[in-house]
Amino acid sequence: MAPDIVGKQLQLLKEAVPSVSRVAVLWNPANPGSAPQLREVEAPSRALKMQLQVLEARVPREIDSAFAAMTRERVDAIVILADAIVTNQRRPIAELSMKGRLPSVYAVRGYAEAGGLMDYSVDSLYMEARAAIYVDKILKGAKPADLPIEQPTKFELIINLKTAKALGLTIPPSLLLRADQVIDP
Repeated sequence: MAPDIVGKQLQLLKEAVPSVSRVAVLWNPANPGSAPQLREVEAPSRALKMQLQVLEARVPREIDSAFAAMTRERVDAIVILADAIVTNQRRPIAELSMKGRLPSVYAVRGYAEAGGLMDYSVDSLYMEARAAIYVDKILKGAKPADLPIEQPTKFELIINLKTAKALGLTIPPSLLLRADQVIDP
């Protein structure tokens, strides 16, 4: 997990949709990794003049009620924090985002492919390759306690233009140029 990328996700969302001011943050408070992500979203939201609406989903059945709350609160967009519960529900979440006409940015690869607007996440293939290097070192006798902890250094941005068009958004060329992948109809 790289909790500090949540601020970058907010920046990308603001760049894609400059009018965004009320942003829902969907998180799982039962996941210990979610709290650091939630803390990291507060300062950037203030800097970007965004008001946050924090909504919980501990289990898949709570996702629908979270989206109902987003409608009541009239949010402009949504940030989905990394969590196994919501990752396994990426297609229903993308569908609910489209139904609510909510531009969305996700912390795990695969949401944009499922119909979400954008993914900004750690490059998981790169991280898996780095993990293999560690396994190799351990199998060759290195003590795990002697190996340094590595933080993610490679991230990827994926933008779904089909979703952008369905939401009536025009993604700025400067953002499209920085994308690692653009899903185009």
